[in-house]
Amino acid sequence: MIGVYDSGYGGLSVLKHLQEALPERDFVYLGDSGRAPYGGRDVHTILDFAEQCVERLFEEGCRVIVVACHTVSCVALRHLQQRYCPVDGDRRILGVTIPGAEAAIATGAQHIAVVATARTVASGTWTTELHKLARVRVTERAAPLLAGIVEEGWEDTDLARSAVERYVADLHDADTIVLGCTHYPLLERAFARALGDGVAVLDPGPVVAERLAAWLQRHPDFDAPGAGSLRVLCSGDPAAFARHGARFLGAPLPLVEPITEVAGRLAHRHPDDAPRGQVVR
Repeated sequence: MIGVYDSGYGGLSVLKHLQEALPERDFVYLGDSGRAPYGGRDVHTILDFAEQCVERLFEEGCRVIVVACHTVSCVALRHLQQRYCPVDGDRRILGVTIPGAEAAIATGAQHIAVVATARTVASGTWTTELHKLARVRVTERAAPLLAGIVEEGWEDTDLARSAVERYVADLHDADTIVLGCTHYPLLERAFARALGDGVAVLDPGPVVAERLAAWLQRHPDFDAPGAGSLRVLCSGDPAAFARHGARFLGAPLPLVEPITEVAGRLAHRHPDDAPRGQVVR
């Protein structure tokens, strides 16, 4: 069973490609929508949230977890791997940044621009990983408004197109633009329109799926073909998650199971079971 973790709905755009590449694998998706967005959070809060989410997925029976959230992949992946994945252990946590960086370099670009959340940009991880691979010019651009626009379902509006145009106005000399947030693939047409034909727009999602399939072939001990099932967990409103999530996945979601933080851990609990009034713990 493969776990996929994101701060909210956006990682479903990555899960879509994972399911296409690995149709016989079983997936558990965890969207921490009740505490999203992560992009403006401080580093230690992101670490705390990430620990809780991967622990929940391990408890659900996942042995391999894909951190679909670019912010977590850039800020917390090494921490998670060191904490939960000893070299000789039976668990692995994989990210999206390195596959995305490798795909960007493979385009032959000399100037790569990464549009992402404020926390992703502040980490400098994209620049570090790209410079490990080649001597290229890298520009990282924070675009904090875009995720909210997508979550509202406004990706095909003049507001979305105008926002994208403002964020990339000085990036027309880039060869490749990397969509460094899982929400941004829904804005791919807006990016392409704003940048014109001379700039390639790269969604890392398909590359992540391709690399995971190859990784499982190289590590058959972690591969476990199943029935192509999907379970979805979220820390926010399950009805809202199912409604919005279908746009990212491109298909209706199964019954969304609510989870919530209880004593520092994410646990299954229906919203109707929430305590009322004064609470002492």
